[in-house]
Amino acid sequence: MTQLSYKRVVIKIGGESLSEPGQRGIEPYRAEIVARQIAEIYAQEVEIGIVIGAGNLWRGVDGLAHSMDRARADQIGMLATVMNSLALADALERSGIPTRVQTAIEMRSIAEPYIRLRAVRHLEKGRVVVFGAGTGNPYFTTDTAAALRAAEIGADLLIKATKVDGVYDSDPKVNPNAVRFSRISFLDALNLRLRVMDATALSLCMDNHLPLIVLNLWEDGSLLKAVRGEEVGTLIS
Repeated sequence: MTQLSYKRVVIKIGGESLSEPGQRGIEPYRAEIVARQIAEIYAQEVEIGIVIGAGNLWRGVDGLAHSMDRARADQIGMLATVMNSLALADALERSGIPTRVQTAIEMRSIAEPYIRLRAVRHLEKGRVVVFGAGTGNPYFTTDTAAALRAAEIGADLLIKATKVDGVYDSDPKVNPNAVRFSRISFLDALNLRLRVMDATALSLCMDNHLPLIVLNLWEDGSLLKAVRGEEVGTLIS
């Protein structure tokens, strides 16, 4: 087995990964594709935590545009992440990967409550843990939830798996001359306002010396390269 650079990782995945591009909802076959990507690094005996967003089901900004209460809009988003967590967990289990869903908001009939030491024990026993309901608090994004959970469980690496192959100095969809960073510091990412993650998540990673890799989830072998320490996407450290 190739020597791993990172033994325990948390992967942040956008909710849009579970739906058709440009569409809403949950497509089970898309969850199966994501599960196969994760299975590739699970086979390397990597301990895996996952945080998934809710963009395929609910966007709080849409509610805010209609003068919706911010806390309530965020609570709807938290519940949507649980739906996505259950769908992904099901796909992982059907791929033969033992999985547990833990939620920051208690809903014991469908998932475990988030307990840090229990989550760590699941990881040590070779189970993937999907963290749902964000931090359990409004005003915090799932990016921040991913950074928080990664710090709490002592992860070696946080991976933000997106549909873009890294961090650019400007939007590559708008600017064909946009330059991709192979490496950048947290401080530079914050100062340049690169919108990699929200400032709270980046600051949490920086304060806890937690490296972050931004990569394209749909690029074959990208997750495997990341955990092996090979160059892929953008490393922020």
